[in-house]
Amino acid sequence: MMKMIRLLGCLVLLSLATGCGTIYQAAVDERDVKTFASDKYINTEITARFLHDDLVKVLDMGGKSYNGHVYVYGEIESEAQKQRALSIVNSISGVQSVTHYFFPKIENDPCGTSDNLLIRADLNKELIMDDRIWSTNIDIAVVRCNVVLMGIVGTQREAELAVKYASEIERVRRVKSYLKVNR
Repeated sequence: MMKMIRLLGCLVLLSLATGCGTIYQAAVDERDVKTFASDKYINTEITARFLHDDLVKVLDMGGKSYNGHVYVYGEIESEAQKQRALSIVNSISGVQSVTHYFFPKIENDPCGTSDNLLIRADLNKELIMDDRIWSTNIDIAVVRCNVVLMGIVGTQREAELAVKYASEIERVRRVKSYLKVNR
């Protein structure tokens, strides 16, 4: 019984923390609240549908929506897997357009999950430490040591600095920026 109460308490705290995070994100985001909420819905749907699909592997692919434009990225094993992922994204209500950035899956690639996580952590640290960048508006994906930057930033300088920091990380192979400046 005590274990159940602790579990329930943890779930309540987690939901409160997640809710507060979403409120903060909406407050500092470059999009209006309605667009932010719509994009959040699309992001959640992408994850849920990828998770429940037999062909698409949620751990190898992801997607982020900004103003209804979705960026889908990740590793693919086949053209069928790529087409299925794009079909899923295009079927979600609110999606207006899709850009994809896929890499073919390579067995024994010297860049593994731990490398991707270290690159992401290093880049997050650099973005957070630079007070010229509103780091919460930049989403980072790292696929086989390739950095994908997505989001809507306030200035062109923010976008340039994010690309600069990503490019300077030792293990990064390539940087693809889908950062848009809010005008």
